[in-house]
Amino acid sequence: MDFFIERFPLYLSGAGYTLAITIGGCALAFVIAMVVGIVGSTRSRVARAAATVYVEVFRGVAALVLMFWLFYGVPNVTPYLLDPVFAAILALGLNVGAYGAENVRGSIKAVPRAQYEATVALNMTWAQRMRLVILPQAWAQMLPTFGNLVIELMKGSAVVSLIAVSDLTFVAQQQRASSGQTLLAFLSALVMYFVIAQVLLVGMRYLERRANSRLGRGPVKKERRGRALTAAKTGDA
Repeated sequence: MDFFIERFPLYLSGAGYTLAITIGGCALAFVIAMVVGIVGSTRSRVARAAATVYVEVFRGVAALVLMFWLFYGVPNVTPYLLDPVFAAILALGLNVGAYGAENVRGSIKAVPRAQYEATVALNMTWAQRMRLVILPQAWAQMLPTFGNLVIELMKGSAVVSLIAVSDLTFVAQQQRASSGQTLLAFLSALVMYFVIAQVLLVGMRYLERRANSRLGRGPVKKERRGRALTAAKTGDA
C-alpha cells in the first residue's frame, strides 16, 4: 500500500493521459461509427460499398501497427510530425470506429420493417425517418455493444506507451525500472485500469437505462410486478 500511496500522483497523471486518450478515441470512433453505419444501411450501392471498404480495411489492421504508421511513417511521406497523443487517438478511433459502424448498421437493420413503412405512410423525409423514428429505437440496441467497445478501447490504449505517451502503462514501467518492484508497479496500474473501467461501465449503463426508459422498456417496478402476480393468482382461483 505504501508503494502505491507514495507514487499515487504519478499514477494519477498516467491515468489522466489514459482517460484523455480513451475519451478522445471514443468520440472519434462514435462519429465514424454513426456516419459509416448509417451510410452502410442506405440503398445506394456506392455508399454501401464505400462503408464496407472502410470497415474491412480498419477491422483488418492492427491498432498498434496503425499507430506506429501514423507516428513514425507519416513524417517520412509528409512534412508533418503527429503529436503522439493525437496519433494514439486517431489510430484507436479509426480501428474501433470500424467495429462500431457494423454495430450501428446492424441495429438500424434490426428495427422492425413496420416502422419504416409507417414513416413512409406519414410522408416523412429520409432525415426525419432516421432522426425521429429509426435511430431512437436503434440507439437502445447499439448501447450494450458500444459499452463493450469503450472498454476495449480503454484497454487498447495501454499500447500507447510504445510511442512515448506517459499513460498508466508507461508510468508502471518507469516505476518497475526505478524500484525493481515489478509486482507492485503493475498491480497499481491494474487497480487504476479497473477503476477507470468501472466508471466507464457505470456511465454506459446509465445511458442504456435512459434509452430504454424513453422507449418504455424500463424495468418493471416492484409494485406493478406484485399487482400483476396478485391478479394472476386471483384469476387462477
